[in-house]
Amino acid sequence: MNTKEILKKVRKIEIKTKRLSNHIFSGEYHSSFKGRGMTFSEVRQYQFGDDIRNIDWNVTARYNEPFVKVFEEERELTMLLMVDISASESFGTDEQFKRETITEIAATLAFSAIQNNDKVGLLLFTDQIELFMPPKKGKSHVLRIIRELIEFQPKSKKTNINKALEYLIGVVKKKAIIFILSDFIDNNYNQALRIIGRKHDVTGIRVYDKYEKELPKLGMIQVVDAETGKTILVDTNSKKVRNQYQANYLKIVDYYKTTFKKSGSGVIHARLGRDYVKELMNYFKRRS
Repeated sequence: MNTKEILKKVRKIEIKTKRLSNHIFSGEYHSSFKGRGMTFSEVRQYQFGDDIRNIDWNVTARYNEPFVKVFEEERELTMLLMVDISASESFGTDEQFKRETITEIAATLAFSAIQNNDKVGLLLFTDQIELFMPPKKGKSHVLRIIRELIEFQPKSKKTNINKALEYLIGVVKKKAIIFILSDFIDNNYNQALRIIGRKHDVTGIRVYDKYEKELPKLGMIQVVDAETGKTILVDTNSKKVRNQYQANYLKIVDYYKTTFKKSGSGVIHARLGRDYVKELMNYFKRRS
């Protein structure tokens, strides 16, 4: 893909996702994620029902009548998009691959953040850290994030969510909103997620294809594992094979849901071919 094609694709994603963030998500995002604390705003005269602990005694003494301090929520936040770009994300049987849908969701979240004057950072990972962009503000920064999501070519094809989480533990010191976008075809990340969940507001967004859940009857087919390159023959007409395939899939999904729940993190499921906007909206509304 040449530079002109990349810029055209970035612009297309910007138009679509910015519209979503402006008209749909910005309000929900604002109400769903809380600031790091309360910051002093002003003083005003005491009113019945005010907390006496907020009385400003210096101003009260000066004017010889009670005044209270008014606080407001500190709105500036930091969002970190942790995106799986392993080979399994380059799969999809509908109109898009998983990586394309992940890019759209990430862009929508990023534009929602900058609408609230928040910082946005990006971590691209496989079984290693492929790219880390420290959080910054502004549209130009978000457009660079989108460009990296579109054109970045990873060195590895495999997945290691635990390694990416351990990296975040070391580099993200202040409380952040962390979205992990992946198909979560992995395991053994429960301990690192639990550590991150104690300090940060974490949400997993699982993007998946319908045929990852249920193997269609196509006879004897050749299947290639995108991450290992291993090729095997599979008899899709065999009920035993299809049941085993589904059992493996359900085991992966159950690990994902159970691990996130135990860590106090949120989960979103986004299936290719379905409207991810509805899933995001429902999640934000549940949090509000």
